[in-house]
Amino acid sequence: MNKDISKIVEEILSSFDETEAKTESLSDVDLDWLEFDNSSPDLLYCDIVENYCVLKPKEAIDNFIKVKTDRITPDGAFNVNISHLIDHTLLKPEATIQDVVNLCMEAKKYKFASVCINPCFVKTAAEVLAGTEVKVCTVIGFPLGATTKEVKAFEAKQAIDNGAQEIDMVINIGFLKSKKYKDVLEDIKEVREVTKGKILKVIIETCYLTEQEKIKACELSKEAAADYVKTSTGFGKGGATVEDILLMRKVVGRDLGVKASGGIRDFDKALEMVKAGATRIGASASVKIVNKEKSDSKGY
Repeated sequence: MNKDISKIVEEILSSFDETEAKTESLSDVDLDWLEFDNSSPDLLYCDIVENYCVLKPKEAIDNFIKVKTDRITPDGAFNVNISHLIDHTLLKPEATIQDVVNLCMEAKKYKFASVCINPCFVKTAAEVLAGTEVKVCTVIGFPLGATTKEVKAFEAKQAIDNGAQEIDMVINIGFLKSKKYKDVLEDIKEVREVTKGKILKVIIETCYLTEQEKIKACELSKEAAADYVKTSTGFGKGGATVEDILLMRKVVGRDLGVKASGGIRDFDKALEMVKAGATRIGASASVKIVNKEKSDSKGY
């Protein structure tokens, strides 16, 4: 086995708690799923979810640690835990304060990346999650994206002042479809300006866009220095698809994250999105996803 690979794997395994890693040494693990591409020796192919994904070595380590294994067996088989990639979401208009508190408690228990809630609940979520690694995420210009850039910027700043650490803004879909690309760009930039130092995700609402419009939306998000592009609000006529994730990842490359949201209600669907290039999953059925249970819920 390549010495560089051994070193990388040693670092990966040493990062696990004893309860997370069920093996003591590299000799107990089949490492055929790690290999270097001879044409690009600086890139590591990491087959942690059955398909190859090309990452730089440090990025591969970081991603592997985030998508940690619950068990590594002598034959190399393992279960993938994607909880660290999930934004645990509750955006229903009828959601109560107690519902949001319960959401936060679940996020703490399962160590989700964030809770994604409506702006009026940001203070509550920030208080419940204080001192934890779970981030507070909220939505801006939601769900239509049709408010002015000034309103979106004000909403985003207020959310951050209230404790939000991540902002998911909806693109101006009508402007995009009208080919008013400068206005779409300025819309995103206005929010970016007040969210510096925080994570900004741009929801492009793929279900309403042509392929070329999806490409343009991703390009504009990248130009505006957003951190992620995101498929859906969960309130449109469709949600995330593997095809859209593949396209979005192709457009933004490694520079931006890609968040799949809308209609992801079980582990297999979530894993499909990760394989396609998603680095975040937005879901309301998060607990069922990580427990590999089926959900009969609809919408987000």
